[in-house]
Amino acid sequence: MIVLTRLNSTRLAVNADLIERIAQSPDTVVVMANGAQYVVLETLDEIIALTVDYRARVLTAARTAAVQAAGAVPAPGAP
Repeated sequence: MIVLTRLNSTRLAVNADLIERIAQSPDTVVVMANGAQYVVLETLDEIIALTVDYRARVLTAARTAAVQAAGAVPAPGAP
């Protein structure tokens, strides 16, 4: 989930995996896969950065869980 800010300053969390598209002209509109639309304060570039960070956290958590489940300790710098 990524946290965005509506124009009235309320915050909402959206599932980044369900974002279909983002338009910015001049307001930023996030269109979800189900057709819901949210007008937010964040720019298109900021939403992309939030999504990239979110996905990196998911991959890191999955890798950490897999390593812990295997009982192995990864070498420093190992992918």
